Amino acid sequence: MKIKNPFRDLTKFELLLWLTSVCVIVCSFILSGGGDVLTAIASLIGVTALIFVAKGYVLGQVLTVAFAVFYGIISFFFRYYGEVITYMCMTAPIAVVTVIEWIRHPYKGTKEVQVSRLSKRRVVFMLISALLVTAAFYFILGALGNASLIVSTLSVTTSYIASYLTFCRSPYYALAYAANDIVLIVLWVIATISDSSYLPMVLCFIMFLANDIYGFINWRRMLARQGD
Repeated sequence: MKIKNPFRDLTKFELLLWLTSVCVIVCSFILSGGGDVLTAIASLIGVTALIFVAKGYVLGQVLTVAFAVFYGIISFFFRYYGEVITYMCMTAPIAVVTVIEWIRHPYKGTKEVQVSRLSKRRVVFMLISALLVTAAFYFILGALGNASLIVSTLSVTTSYIASYLTFCRSPYYALAYAANDIVLIVLWVIATISDSSYLPMVLCFIMFLANDIYGFINWRRMLARQGD
């Protein structure tokens, strides 16, 4: 069976966005002294995952699982325990479940997932559960002596909402991830002040932000097209 190159499905703009993201990350890694190879690998996996999530491809969720594992390991070494718990115990498992959900809901037999509209019940559940998750993690991370407690707690909240909306196949997943990107940019700027080898993570999340903005635009297009 011939395996099709998924990059051939990218539009010229999507390919340009992905290549720009890769170049920015690689250049930042080189300029920072090439210290942390794991950070560079995680960043490259992350931006690759996002471009395929933006297209509504299951491959994006598979890569999200890999990114969550790498990112969790990196966060552990910098004592960002909130990120470790969030990505290893929440983002990765939800991404695995989302892979199954997306496989079960393709759009007319294509690689593209069927976009869904949020019901009021799901919105209420999301808000209540996000509030509970935020409160729980604030005290857990405080007890663990987590670095940058407030920022890390905000990261947990935005990441949870983003993961939930991704599972629900809602275009608004991208806005939630964009909010999470902004929080993580702040978090890793703080880390970079202490160690310049973490600069690629800052630039990684800046590129994540660009990809998530595009993801929202493209998913709105998908929703309009699939609704025809």
